[in-house]
Amino acid sequence: MNRKKFIQVSSFATTAMMVPDFLRASAPFISTNGKKLVIVQMSGGNDGLNTIVPYRNDIYYKSRPTLSLKEDEILKLNDELGMNDAMEGLKALYDQGMMTIINNVGYPNPDRSHFRSMDIWHTASNSREYLDTGWVGRYLDATCSGCAKPTSAIEIDDMLSLAMKGETINGLALHDVSYFYRMVKDAEAFNKPGFNSSNSNLNYLYKILAETSSSAAYLYEKSDIYHSKAPYPAKSFSKDLKTIAELIISGVDTSVFYTSLSGFDTHVNQQGSQALHLKELSGGLSVFIADLKANNRLDDTVIFVFSEFGRRVSQNASNGTDHGTANNVFIIGSKLNKAGIYNETPDLAQLDQGDLIHRIDFRQVYATLLSKCLQANDEKILGRKFEQLKFI
Repeated sequence: MNRKKFIQVSSFATTAMMVPDFLRASAPFISTNGKKLVIVQMSGGNDGLNTIVPYRNDIYYKSRPTLSLKEDEILKLNDELGMNDAMEGLKALYDQGMMTIINNVGYPNPDRSHFRSMDIWHTASNSREYLDTGWVGRYLDATCSGCAKPTSAIEIDDMLSLAMKGETINGLALHDVSYFYRMVKDAEAFNKPGFNSSNSNLNYLYKILAETSSSAAYLYEKSDIYHSKAPYPAKSFSKDLKTIAELIISGVDTSVFYTSLSGFDTHVNQQGSQALHLKELSGGLSVFIADLKANNRLDDTVIFVFSEFGRRVSQNASNGTDHGTANNVFIIGSKLNKAGIYNETPDLAQLDQGDLIHRIDFRQVYATLLSKCLQANDEKILGRKFEQLKFI
């Protein structure tokens, strides 16, 4: 291995060291019930009020004299709410009964920092509680520790998010299956009898990379089974969704997939910027759903879409919105118990210092997904009992 290739492999170490113990064995990934949870993170704090628009509410228009969306700029869902017209793909899913919109989701004593609020959502902690394990990571800990049939979680990214880190087991971060496989193959040269380095850290790096090879080979082999011909938009987010679809349809036994779309921090000139990102979100997800449906994998899959917080009700002086609190989340799937608008619309007349008041704790959503989708012990994973919802 030359110096350039060694640097590439070394840069790969962060991902490799996140590989769960069970992925370092020769056995492939094995899931408990075949169900798939796909988590989509809208990073930056998406403005929920201009996503699901209360177009009959006078307070909305008074609070946003230039930023509000008019009736001809929305796709009506009912007599009160409409969807941003950049989301035609998701509106079609809504009309087919494959989307649930849950309003007013948040948590007590909200934090308006991107980093802190995202940590809270990732770890499922209280706002004044600091945890170093994520809710999906603890799901892996609870489900896989000492069991014969471990589950697994894959994040389509270069780095693993806190949500995917457990105490003893972590998810796996990769952005490209082929690249992941090539990098691990480069390490196999060092997995030979007698190889030794005087650098203990280097030895550890080589050991982990070498032990990951069977998992990388499994993923690479599986991902070659199905190559999607679906018309995904030419965007990185859609490419990530395509990777997830190919893995699911190819039969990779992974229970949780995680991906994200950034760009929702819209302090300035929000309308155009948000519309572009909502179009990207909607376009990618609509093709992803169609891909799964055409290959008979949609019934086993639930998609959860969230952002770390919403925005303030009133627009700011820069024709944008500042960090807020409660927000809407989306559940997408073909087996929903309650499709459509799940609960009451945001109350713009009753605010907390200019922000929406949450009515549903986001951990209720997690508890429902853990219990009803992943068939896991939600109380053990979340550390307390949260009332489950009835969307699945």
